[in-house]
Amino acid sequence: MEKGSEISEVAESLRTAHKLLFITGAGISAESGIPTFRGKDGYWRQHNPMELASPEGFAQDPALVWEWYNERKAIIRRAQPNAGHLAIAQLQAAIPNTLLATQNVDGLHQTAGSKQVVEIHGSIWQTCCTREGTLFLRDAVDTETEVPPKCKCGALLRPNVVWFGEALPVEPITHITEFILAGGIDIAFAIGTSALFAYISGWAWEAKEQGARVVEINLDPSPISTFADFIFRDKAGTVLPQIYQAMQA
Repeated sequence: MEKGSEISEVAESLRTAHKLLFITGAGISAESGIPTFRGKDGYWRQHNPMELASPEGFAQDPALVWEWYNERKAIIRRAQPNAGHLAIAQLQAAIPNTLLATQNVDGLHQTAGSKQVVEIHGSIWQTCCTREGTLFLRDAVDTETEVPPKCKCGALLRPNVVWFGEALPVEPITHITEFILAGGIDIAFAIGTSALFAYISGWAWEAKEQGARVVEINLDPSPISTFADFIFRDKAGTVLPQIYQAMQA
């Protein structure tokens, strides 16, 4: 099927849809200039990811970890939501019964206006006390003047993100699972995710089992490619606005 025909078919399905699921990964943020975690470019490529995003790495050198996260935050502050982020927000506004599950920690979906966003791996804009578990929201703590930053109780603060070797937080996973198992999802979008974690492809597969049509938008094949109903090997910022515009026609 030609790309234009597939876009028209997805748009036609959206016109009668009542419930949507979006699953997004690093690919959509890369379109806004945010390097993927294992990107080949940049100063931090000389470090093993386990040095920068694991409890063991943090325990060994918390200052190095915070320097890396502060640099990531600086990059994100300069970034803007791209056309893909904005189109998702538009689709959510058109079909309010949606859930957006994102692997990204940058908050660009919220900046674009998306609602019902579940951050699977946490938020880079939040910090957490390593002793008391106190959570500090965006910009409530200065993480750059003192590196590594400390809580008022004297314990180290850490980014509120999921690191290698850590369990996923229960609440967001439960929220996503319940949304899917409730049934009724018309279309499930998998956007910019390699889906290498089994729970990502599992959510898309479960939605399909419940009757949803699965749309993959990704530059490279993923496990979801094996069962997706529509596959677009293109950027989200190109495909999603086309789908939204076709839906409005």
